[in-house]
Amino acid sequence: MPKIFPASLVLALGFPLAALADTAADINALRQEIETIRSGYEQRLQALEQRLKAAEAKAPAPVAASEAPPAAPGAGGGGANAFNPALSLILSGNYGRTSRDPASYAVTGFSLPAGSAAGPVGRGFSLAESELTLAASIDPWLRGQASIALHPDNTVSVEEAFVQTTSLGNGLTLKAGRFFSGIGYMNEQHAHVWDFADAPLAYQVFLGNQFADDGLQLRWLAPTDLFLEAGAEVGRGRGFPGSDSSRNRAGASALFVHAGGDVGASHSWRAGISMLNARPVDQMLNTSGALGGSTSGAFSGHGRVWVGDFVYKWAPDGNGTRTNFKLQGEYLRSTRDGTLADAAATSSYGSAQSGWYLQGVYQFMPRWRVGLRTERLDSGAVADPDLLTNAVYRPRKDTLMLEFNPSEFSRVRLQLARDRSRFGQSDNQLLLQYQMSLGAHGAHGF
Repeated sequence: MPKIFPASLVLALGFPLAALADTAADINALRQEIETIRSGYEQRLQALEQRLKAAEAKAPAPVAASEAPPAAPGAGGGGANAFNPALSLILSGNYGRTSRDPASYAVTGFSLPAGSAAGPVGRGFSLAESELTLAASIDPWLRGQASIALHPDNTVSVEEAFVQTTSLGNGLTLKAGRFFSGIGYMNEQHAHVWDFADAPLAYQVFLGNQFADDGLQLRWLAPTDLFLEAGAEVGRGRGFPGSDSSRNRAGASALFVHAGGDVGASHSWRAGISMLNARPVDQMLNTSGALGGSTSGAFSGHGRVWVGDFVYKWAPDGNGTRTNFKLQGEYLRSTRDGTLADAAATSSYGSAQSGWYLQGVYQFMPRWRVGLRTERLDSGAVADPDLLTNAVYRPRKDTLMLEFNPSEFSRVRLQLARDRSRFGQSDNQLLLQYQMSLGAHGAHGF
């Protein structure tokens, strides 16, 4: 027992000494690793410094500020926006096939202005209207836009050219220049935004396809959760149902109110009522009668068009990327009161006519849409049927549409229609259309 105790004491004292030796060895090893890492980083830093010096030596000397060309003076704010407005170009083309000659197109019982664009596209291949648009902010208070129409007959016209306020405040926006009127739903849209290739019959006979005018427009957007806007316009009245003439007072005016909102996450709607007043002077009208004849006369007086519109949209959970549906309809009523003069006499003239359309468009899978539109007109009765032989007739038209959109910038559309606008004659129409969008193009409205 006495021998065992000294041996145990030696072992107990030896273990700490061995552990201390191992710890010192580990510390030395760690110091060596740190030195190795530090040496490696120093070498890399030196290499990077050498590369930086070499790059600085090769870089050209900075151009002195005095050598920069002076900025061109502009009407508004500086920057790229003053020199590079948003530019877009819509390219369209058609292939048309009809069972009746488009050159003899008429809507029985309805008066169309001389040179009216009503009717289907021409037969065979043709270039459709192309549209060039430039838009930009002018300064912090104004923006401007111009849309130039390039027609297939090699002529050019100004569709829109206006300035618009951006910070008037209190929900007010003022627009001045040439613009599509805010009446109805489709009227303010450019043709390439339409869901069908052509305007409904009611738009063709009452608004000359679309009503645009030179003048002023004031809009007010209400500060409510429900979308509510009201607008008033005053203009020259140069477009049908008005007529361009030299006068100091306004030739047309318009009022409109629109309301809309969401119903849950998947449904939305908009509805409105509008009124357009026009005072044409010596407006040349051509009217097709039920017996096949036609008459012409110069109308002077007062014209009014009422428009009621409604749009409903469905997109599952608000995401219409895969499937969506749109239901759209408008009712138009047109009245005229004045005089109608032909080569023989001048007589009082009055009319009350109406028309409507209803269309639905369904996107059943990404990039593919199908649509159906039905429409009717009612020629009503006129105060002087002997002068203008438009006996009561109700033209109608039904259209089926299939559309493929490879992307948001391209569209190919097939449209089949049966048009009964001419008394006793049915016109079967086929239209194949392409539309391509180049350049900047903002989002479309509701």
